[in-house]
Amino acid sequence: MVGEAASGEEALSLVGELIPDIVLLDLMMPGMDGIETTRRIRQISPRTKVVVLTSYHEDVHIFPALKAGAISYILKDMKMDKLVDVLHRAVQGEVTLHPRVASRVLQNIRGEGSEQPLFTELTDRETDVLKLIANGLTNSQIAEKLVISENTVKGHVSNILSKLHLADRTQAAVYAWQQGIVSRQSEVKG
Repeated sequence: MVGEAASGEEALSLVGELIPDIVLLDLMMPGMDGIETTRRIRQISPRTKVVVLTSYHEDVHIFPALKAGAISYILKDMKMDKLVDVLHRAVQGEVTLHPRVASRVLQNIRGEGSEQPLFTELTDRETDVLKLIANGLTNSQIAEKLVISENTVKGHVSNILSKLHLADRTQAAVYAWQQGIVSRQSEVKG
């Protein structure tokens, strides 16, 4: 072990300084969450492997973490010898998913579970925000158009990404176009 961090920001600083082979990361940290931290680690140090170790096994955590670049997603009930094995495998580039997580991934790939498209889980306001993202607006432009605060927009964007299992705004925009949520003629009224 070459370093330990108490927050996402601190982890990024250490990764930039130490360029470790692997980072063991929880999703819930003070400040920047584990998903955003994973995304940024992969940007500043693409060779660093991120292993998520968490107690969360719901889709809203699993898919964004994997899309952000985590090589492994394991749960905290894993025994220490297994954890060490996962870390060794991750350094070699091998993916490891906890059995409960692997089960959710397979169900998602097979289309099992919800029969409805994921976007039906969005509120009307989240759908409005998604349309504006797809049309290239920034958070401040969306806030101005919808007459809400920029922090409220950020909250909506976070909810959209979680509900749709997406990693970033670009994926959200592509998703909106692919699903027909937005078209050249669509307009959001403020």
